[in-house]
Amino acid sequence: MTVQLKDDGVIALVGDCPSGEAEVLLQHLVRAPDAVIDWRGCQSAHTAVIQVLLVARRVVKGPPAGAFLADVVAPRLKQR
Repeated sequence: MTVQLKDDGVIALVGDCPSGEAEVLLQHLVRAPDAVIDWRGCQSAHTAVIQVLLVARRVVKGPPAGAFLADVVAPRLKQR
């Protein structure tokens, strides 16, 4: 699993997050409405995962490990 709900309530994205992890991320967000997302270990993410991040409007700890996520996606998350 590349998307994990940690004991401290943080949702961690680690490694390469494929499309199937978008559903897992969404389930964690619903179960933990105050959770912070930590994507510092995320190297890449499918667009489905990125879409969930964009609509979630949560605090995201970063920057992510992947250059594309850091250069292109992270600024969009900060704009919301």
